[in-house]
Amino acid sequence: VLGLLVWTLIAGTEYFLYPAFGWVMFVAVFYWVLTVFFLIIYMTMTYTRIPQVPWTTVGLFFNGSAFILYLIAAIVDASSVIKELDSHNYNSWAASSFFAFMVTSCYAGNTYFSFISWRSRTLQ
Repeated sequence: VLGLLVWTLIAGTEYFLYPAFGWVMFVAVFYWVLTVFFLIIYMTMTYTRIPQVPWTTVGLFFNGSAFILYLIAAIVDASSVIKELDSHNYNSWAASSFFAFMVTSCYAGNTYFSFISWRSRTLQ
């Protein structure tokens, strides 16, 4: 939900005039789609029918890459927020920056728990 807020807040503005927001949009949409994809896989328990895939490793790399790229995107988003005459853009960009850092913290926590799960799997 937070990732959806990031890209919808940016998409409602003239973000295409600023290349930095294009990067934030890419990261936000890309990881939102992948997160929904993995959510569907886990909710339908499809992962149990594909035991060849090391799901704990996949989860660790997915969450770790999401954390790193979202952290970069959140910093770029926050540093690109500028005050303009149109306060709608400013407010949307500022809110998207806040939510980008929230998503980053969620992926950081999920990376930690994925690492714990991966580590316990490899020790067995």
